[in-house]
Parts: sequence; C-alpha cells; structure tokens
Amino acid sequence: MIASNLNQIQRTISECEIAHQRTPASVQLLAVSKKKPIELILEAIAAGQTSFGENYADEGVAKIQALNEHQLEWHYIGHIQSNKTRLISSHYDWVQGVDRLKIAERLALHRPDNLAPLNICLQLNIDGEETKSGCTKEQLPELAEFVAKQQNLRLRGIMAIPAPEQNQQAQRQVFATIHQVYQALQQRHSTIDTLSMGMTGDMAAAIAEGSTMVRIGTAIFGSRD
Repeated sequence: MIASNLNQIQRTISECEIAHQRTPASVQLLAVSKKKPIELILEAIAAGQTSFGENYADEGVAKIQALNEHQLEWHYIGHIQSNKTRLISSHYDWVQGVDRLKIAERLALHRPDNLAPLNICLQLNIDGEETKSGCTKEQLPELAEFVAKQQNLRLRGIMAIPAPEQNQQAQRQVFATIHQVYQALQQRHSTIDTLSMGMTGDMAAAIAEGSTMVRIGTAIFGSRD
C-alpha cells in the first residue's frame, strides 16, 4: 500500500511539474510520518523514500535512533517549544518552523559542532491567524538575517501552512503571495533554495505557484488516529 501511494504521489508531482512548466524533479516529496509506526516508515524506505517529517520531537528522535542504519533525512515540522530545542538541534537535519529569534538562538547554541549546520526554513504566517505559529512578512527579514549569520545554522527558505481554501484558484492566490515573499528573501540570501508549501489537499496548487517541497502524510500513510 505504501509503495503504491508513493508512486501515485510522485506521478502527480511529475504531472504538475509538466503542466506548470516546472523543472522536472524540482519538487521534493517530504513524507510526514508523525504518529505512524516504524513498520510503515520501513515500507516507505523500501519504496525509495528517504526524507521524513515529524511534528513531535521525542517521537521523532525515537524513530531517528531506531532507523539510524538507513541514510535518511529528518525534518522537524511546526511549533517548537524552548525546552525541546536541544533535542531537536542534536538529532534532526532540518527544522521547518523557526518563527522567533529565541528559538533560532537556542537551536544554534545546541547544534553539536561535529554535525553539519542545521538547515532552517522560517515559518511564515501568511494569513495572520492568531492560533497558528509563524512570523509575519514584516518580521521575516530580521529573523532571516539572524539565522544567516549563525555558523551552526543554514538558512534554506520558507515554510508555510495557509488557511484551508475550498478551490484551487483560491489556494493558488495564497501560494502566489507566499512565493513573492520567498523570492524577495531569496534576493537577499544566496543560501535560500527551499519553499516548503503544499500538503495532501493543496499540493497541485502549491506546485503551480513555485513550491520546491511538498509535505504529504495522509496520502502516503493514511488518516491519523
């Protein structure tokens, strides 16, 4: 089942790249494996998937340690509690969810010197939703400047989770705005190459508007309990 799901998603990504004149294989698939057992992740690995995303620090670290014999790339996604920064910085390869200076400072402080710099995507709250993590467009440049100066961090781009829209046209409008913010930031920082936006329900619209990484969970692993 997992292999079939992955193949279908990769076909969809390829079709979207062609339809919107994107470079072939320019959109990376990140498999979001939170709350899913290691057995299912192993199925995904057997099918060729190597990048996985987790939303819960401790759960993710347990999986990272259990699967350390495989050459995998692990992303921490979402809100970061201050008391989890050491754990996250010591084990993950990417963090998609840095939205304030305090967290960036702590991630830089706790990143072990023997590891490669921690890849950082700043989380943008494009809708200004009070219940959602993320910085505003106005806060983004200062945060990016700080991250770019840290030796143990590497500024890679933006992650966003816009409010759900019912039709693709509305989805594309929001994603287009995020892409504009991304391009403006890219002009100032040469390391930026990642625009992480699009999930199971809006992946096609995200790719149409410039996403370089889609985060897919349900369509790969099934619904979460």
